[in-house]
Amino acid sequence: MRPENPRIGEKATVIKLGGSVVTKKAQFAGPKPNFLAIRRLADEIIRAKVFPLVVVHGAGSFGHQLAFKHRLMEGFQEPSQLIGLAETHRSVMELNNLVVRELILKGMAAFSMPPSSLALTRKGRIAHFSLEPIKMALNLGITPVLFGDVVYDEISGFSILSGDQLMVKLALELKASRIIVGVDVDGLYTADPRLNPQAQLIRKATAEELRSFLLKTSISTPNRSFPMDVTGGMLGKLQEVLKALEEGIEVKLVNALKPNRVYRALMGEEGLGTNLLPGG
Repeated sequence: MRPENPRIGEKATVIKLGGSVVTKKAQFAGPKPNFLAIRRLADEIIRAKVFPLVVVHGAGSFGHQLAFKHRLMEGFQEPSQLIGLAETHRSVMELNNLVVRELILKGMAAFSMPPSSLALTRKGRIAHFSLEPIKMALNLGITPVLFGDVVYDEISGFSILSGDQLMVKLALELKASRIIVGVDVDGLYTADPRLNPQAQLIRKATAEELRSFLLKTSISTPNRSFPMDVTGGMLGKLQEVLKALEEGIEVKLVNALKPNRVYRALMGEEGLGTNLLPGG
């Protein structure tokens, strides 16, 4: 059972909505959702009528600040961290509820699937992932909605599972046709455009070009605009999507803060941001 006339046949699309898009990540400001962006993006996703579709979103200010405060990226060090672990999970679930609620209100059978109940990591990398609930949801015509979360780790007790690692894992396991990544800039630049006015937008790059870019670019410097980002920022995102490119999955980076960019990307329009292609 599936919705009628899906736009992308049987191959899934994975879309990631960045934490800097669905939340306001001002330093020390606490959890603040970007309600306007969440509502608009829910509308764009619904209008595109793409299925099968898996939605992943980042944690933004609902996760990074708490994870930083309680040193969750270090794994289990002392019992006092456990309250922080529980609070961080509760916080990212709160954000997920807001995203899922908007999708449901606009008519999508969106279903929250907490990664902490599906994944186990080993030294921060996914070691075990229960894909069957995702597949069953898609077979029923349901859109799974996952998010950056804190999960149990076989070595360190617990770890942070980023939405970026998660989106690539899902795309690989589902043999998705593409990944669309909604970020807070127009795409991939030669440097951080918020720090360097001379940065130039890269419209298209192959996996080989991206690999070379990662070796030499200044984008590997920490995200000074939000130093509490505990998941690697743009560098972490690019390192993850490289794995998808190597397996033949196309990746598009678009500015999800600009109206209709995500909708147009879902509809297959080119030239919206950065198109990352498999191959050399």
